[in-house]
Amino acid sequence: MSRSSKKGPYIDPRLLEKVTKTTGVVNTYSRNCQIPPEFVGKNFGVHNGKKFINVFITEDMVGHRLGEFSLTRTFKGHGRIVKRVIEKT
Repeated sequence: MSRSSKKGPYIDPRLLEKVTKTTGVVNTYSRNCQIPPEFVGKNFGVHNGKKFINVFITEDMVGHRLGEFSLTRTFKGHGRIVKRVIEKT
């Protein structure tokens, strides 16, 4: 379910304040913050639960959430055990 259009997009006010003050990478835990046009061209370190993932904001990302660009799961691959079992038989 999306946020009410009457309320407008959710933008963390502390994060917006940090972005206007600093010029470097801004580390944040606020994955649910929507990306406004003011963030375009900025670097963010978005926390994925273990470490900060560097995300450079472009115009195509406006309206999306910061967490969408910092993946929380690492894909290790399929079938390594099955492949070993097939080769032995």
